[in-house]
Amino acid sequence: MNVRQSPYFRRTYKKLHPNRLKPVNEAIRRIMGDPTCGEEKRGDLAGVRVYKFRVQDQQYLLAYEFDAENLSLLALGAHDKFYRDVKKER
Repeated sequence: MNVRQSPYFRRTYKKLHPNRLKPVNEAIRRIMGDPTCGEEKRGDLAGVRVYKFRVQDQQYLLAYEFDAENLSLLALGAHDKFYRDVKKER
């Protein structure tokens, strides 16, 4: 499976503190193993899935899209304004 990062995801990932990278990388590996593990969104975000996980007592969300060959990582962040940013980047 090919993994592609959107520019928005890449910028957010690069700004993460090193102690937050391990849980994010584990979440990406879990999604690669089972792309249907995230919650599928409806409406404006149809086709986007969001995987929720914890990083140091804070909930993070990772938005992605997938097909048979590709996994596209769209956004990463806390819930605050997350869905608005995903809509803008999509």
